[in-house]
Formats: sequence, structure tokens, C-alpha cells
Amino acid sequence: MRVLLHTCCGPCALYPLMTLRSEGIEVTGFFYNHNIHPYQEFAKRRDAAQQMADQENMPLIIRDEYRLEEFLANVAAEPDTRCGYCYASRLDAVAAAAKEDGFDAFTSSLFYSRYQNHELMRKKAEEAAEKQGILFLYRDFRPGWQEGIRRSKESGLYRQQYCGCIYSEKERYCR
Repeated sequence: MRVLLHTCCGPCALYPLMTLRSEGIEVTGFFYNHNIHPYQEFAKRRDAAQQMADQENMPLIIRDEYRLEEFLANVAAEPDTRCGYCYASRLDAVAAAAKEDGFDAFTSSLFYSRYQNHELMRKKAEEAAEKQGILFLYRDFRPGWQEGIRRSKESGLYRQQYCGCIYSEKERYCR
């Protein structure tokens, strides 16, 4: 089975990659995280994803698109809806790419994070799968949280301090 793994960052993709490979799945990464703020943070995460992919010998497709204005236009009036928009936009993109490039299924390293709304992500992934006509491979990668942290530190990967959008940056640093 060939799976396209949406890769939000290098550290969060390590455990999902290891898990999927242990199941005999051929994994290609897909970096598309258009609303990371500021741009320097976006670049650090993109570069860390590439570093991890190189270290783990994982092919990585990078959609080097930074669309802060589009993100803000879609969530500024109701910032509390931002996560749903963020999940949907990323998962729609990976599902479309998986379908277009002939993968059997897609999934996301977002399912590794303890801090994400797991149920909402799953719903958005299932909607993307139905819309694109491709299988969403569901896995709850959260049990590997500590293993992923340990491995990312050993690998010297850049580890971010907040989810990624301008609102999560504010929540992290304006306390």
C-alpha cells in the first residue's frame, strides 16, 4: 500500500512514519502548511520536515505555499473556527494530491499531536476522502508521543513551540 502522509513538521512525522512502515506501508511525505506564522516559522518547519525526510529516507513533496492572507480571510471574523478551516484546507490538499498522484490512501501527522482536536480532524479527513474519492487511512498516533519527542531530539530537529497559526502564536506567548 502506498500512502501520502501529510507532514505538518519533522518531529510530528517521525512516529507516524515509523508506525506505517512497521505495517509494511510505503510512505511519501507531503508538506503543505500554508498558514504557519510568521514566515520564518513556516520556513523552519519546512526545513525540519526536509531534514527528517532526508534522515529517514522518506520521499517528501513540498508545496511551498505561504497563504497567510487567505487563512486570515477565512477565519478572522470567527477565530474560534480556525482549527476546522486549517484541518480542512490541509487535509483537502493532501487528499487531492494523493488521488492525483495515484496513492492508495492518505493520512496526516496531525493525528500524532495531543494538542489537536482529534475528532474534528478525523471528520475533516473523512470529508476530504469522500470529496476526492480516495481512502483516508485512520491511525491514532498519539500513543507514540514520547517516542516521537525522544527521536526528534536525538535527530536534532527543530521543535516548534506552538501549533502554527497567528492565533496559536498569540496564545503561546501572550500569557
